[in-house]
Amino acid sequence: MAKYEKLLFQILRGTSDANIAFRDLCQLLGQLGFEKRIKGSHHLFTKYGVEEMINIQKDGSKVKPYQVRQVRQIILKYKLGGDI
Repeated sequence: MAKYEKLLFQILRGTSDANIAFRDLCQLLGQLGFEKRIKGSHHLFTKYGVEEMINIQKDGSKVKPYQVRQVRQIILKYKLGGDI
């Protein structure tokens, strides 16, 4: 299983939202086809066909847990997880 597939599974499982590395989540969103732009400390991700904009911020080297939950909801809503 590739690194980003493991991370996607970890996010979808929802048991370790406070332990997701910021850098890894940025890479995963890129793999899922999101485009990134940075405005201050906010990293904004958009994708054609996805109404919501994903906004994530660093919390040390991790992502804030509530933002991981928001990402999970978008992945599930738009079925971006593939076969996982």
